[in-house]
Amino acid sequence: MSSPNQYIENDHAPLQVNEPQADYEKAELDLIRNALKRSHSERFQTMMSLIKTSIMLRNAKITHQSDK
Repeated sequence: MSSPNQYIENDHAPLQVNEPQADYEKAELDLIRNALKRSHSERFQTMMSLIKTSIMLRNAKITHQSDK
């Protein structure tokens, strides 16, 4: 029975789990591929949402009340 985690026994710790290394390059490529699958209208809607949020945050007035 093989598992993606490797179990190693040593003197200091009775059982240690070695997790597989993350593959950041593959994850980045997957994100790019998924982004390219989106239609132009989906990209436009996402961009408009980000712009509206940016404008809202830029115009926000933040006030702070001290605890008394």
